[in-house]
Amino acid sequence: MRAESVGGLLGAIVAAVVLGAAFYYVPVGPMARTMQPARVEVPPTQVQTVPVAPAPPVRGPVVREVPN
Repeated sequence: MRAESVGGLLGAIVAAVVLGAAFYYVPVGPMARTMQPARVEVPPTQVQTVPVAPAPPVRGPVVREVPN
């Protein structure tokens, strides 16, 4: 075998390994592996709610005519 054919064979093997790793580690399209969100259990606590008075209506700035 010539050195060029050995290099071509090794290049094809390396390319196949890289392509296989890319398909294994990178999600592809709709078949991508989805990660499940971690569940956080929050114990229920009893909190008394206090009614809040409604805020007064917001008034805009007052624009007055100023004589020259």
